Amino acid sequence: MADLQDELHTTAEVGELDPPLPPPVSLPEPDDHPHGDMATELDFSALSALSDLADLDTADPLDRAHAVLAEHPVADGYSGLPWALRHLSWYDLELGESTVDTDVPRMRRGHVGALFWALHLPEGLAGDRAVGATLEQLDLVKTVARSHPEGLRLADTAGQVTDARNCGRVAVVLGPAAASALDDSIGILRVLHSLGLRVLTLAGTSWASEAGLTRFGEEVVREMNRLGVLADLSGASAATISRTVTISKAPVLCTRSAARALRPHPANLPDETLAELGAARGLCLVPLTAEQTGPSVRDVADHLDHVRAVAGPECVGLSGTYDSGSAHPQELGDASCYPNLIAELLRRGWTEPDIGLLTWGNVQRVLRSADFTAKAAQQRREPSTARIAELDG
Repeated sequence: MADLQDELHTTAEVGELDPPLPPPVSLPEPDDHPHGDMATELDFSALSALSDLADLDTADPLDRAHAVLAEHPVADGYSGLPWALRHLSWYDLELGESTVDTDVPRMRRGHVGALFWALHLPEGLAGDRAVGATLEQLDLVKTVARSHPEGLRLADTAGQVTDARNCGRVAVVLGPAAASALDDSIGILRVLHSLGLRVLTLAGTSWASEAGLTRFGEEVVREMNRLGVLADLSGASAATISRTVTISKAPVLCTRSAARALRPHPANLPDETLAELGAARGLCLVPLTAEQTGPSVRDVADHLDHVRAVAGPECVGLSGTYDSGSAHPQELGDASCYPNLIAELLRRGWTEPDIGLLTWGNVQRVLRSADFTAKAAQQRREPSTARIAELDG
């Protein structure tokens, strides 16, 4: 400060004696500094931020789960709601609907940001009946979404899913549908895609059977890549899974598969298949069903731990399977219960980035990859005109 005062002092004229130096000025103590109050406020702000982080780390796991899910909402890979709504004469999903497991208020409490609405059909429907029933399901889903605009928004791409979330809506993605809905016609696949279908389950047909994919089945997968329709391999044979993973240019999904090493359910995946899925950057969506994962939230967390360890953290996601007729583990009874599961994972040491991949990031990656693959394939490949009789005889 003495230097500053010297600089401000009037300069002596040439030939005059320099004025006497002012007495030395002592520097103020930190508390007396002119900017001391501001520095103190900054210090308090930094300490407050650190305190908030510490509070989050030491908070109750359920409170932490809500905070994490507010940043990384759930992209739920399977909902049976469309078929459940067919049996209701009246419903209001925005105000709340006690006759189903899923409505907008419960999805908001559960921090659900996106939902795959399954178009699966009861067993026994095939051919024209399967096609007709699937078209009816598509029409129903679109009607439901449009009649609940404050809570739901239809989404075809990863970008539209993100836009819906940013607008405070739950993104509705159409699919999976059963392969029987194609009635062995690639043309019908294109029609269903034009109506919004984004996921198709490859099981239960002559061209995707225990023996694997036939030549026609392989052509279906290539056309799915060209369109941007994801392949769902839950319930498919090991041969079908392996061949689809090999030829598909886009990642594949298993929308309702847990770890067979922990629970020997037919739809659960053995470790070798999980490893194969992880190597191909596919996605295993672990279902919240007592039959496949066990009766408690801890059992579901065990499956998530196992799939993450075998396939990798980028290859595991969640599948509520609500309104599908399945019994659910304790504390996971409806779409509002996801925080209970995330709290259990936090207790086990899952980090926020890992949970972000589990709930939202991995599904977004797969959707984006399907979009990019389709754009590239459409530049190289014309729509397929192949028929099953020509390829499979």
